[in-house]
Amino acid sequence: MDKENYLNVNKAHWNERVSIHKKSELYELESFKKGNNILHQLERNELGDIRGKTVLHLQCHFGMDTLSLEMLGAEVTGIDYSEEAISAACELRDEMKLKSEFILSDVYSLPEKLDKKFDIVYTSYGVLIWLPDLKKWADVISHFLKDNGFFYIAEVHPASAIFDNTVKSVKDKILKVAFPYFAGQEPQMFDEAGSYADKNAVTVNNVTYEWQHSLSEILMSLINSGLKIEFFHEHSFTVWQQFAWIKKCEDGYYRLDEDIPLLFSLKARKENELNKR
Repeated sequence: MDKENYLNVNKAHWNERVSIHKKSELYELESFKKGNNILHQLERNELGDIRGKTVLHLQCHFGMDTLSLEMLGAEVTGIDYSEEAISAACELRDEMKLKSEFILSDVYSLPEKLDKKFDIVYTSYGVLIWLPDLKKWADVISHFLKDNGFFYIAEVHPASAIFDNTVKSVKDKILKVAFPYFAGQEPQMFDEAGSYADKNAVTVNNVTYEWQHSLSEILMSLINSGLKIEFFHEHSFTVWQQFAWIKKCEDGYYRLDEDIPLLFSLKARKENELNKR
């Protein structure tokens, strides 16, 4: 099967899960509609003051993070390849009387659909595994950044993704290596009902194809696209129940007793062409 077919299978999966996620406790949509900004303190601290900035949000799902960025004072454009996600995002924006623009597009096709440069390109949490080609991804990021603009990502640490997270019982608490760290020739195929937001949801489109990317691949793709890494941070906490026995702490983050990195975040800047000479 070629990459386009893999992506179409994944899109069917995501189209089905939009309505599930809107109703789930994890997303807390009703609280968000009342004005609760859902961006974590990690992103807010590391992004800094974005008032008046233009932001491109890649892989925006149904728009809650996009609209949260707007609440912080930015002018935001969100993109996603799921028709259901973009439809729900537009509906949510209109209900909340906000202004963010939403565009139906996969990341790779976006330069054909959008002619604009941005101060910031943003993406977060569980996005990279859906992308087969990080070189092209990084080139798209660079394409849309203004000179001196920056890219920001907070994402699941690829080292933590090698461990089996399908264990359902806390009694079976053990970090067991089950998945590769480096990318293979073909994506990994999974067939799992439900969703991370509602494990008991009844679903039909359960097959997904995922691409694992090492830290070196992520970093070098950005560097080779002309971006300069300003910071790279590894974190011992995460924002979701990655393992059955992970503990949710008072600050809202999840932590393990085991000392492994669970998230990373980085900021990379596109230097002014004049400064490169």
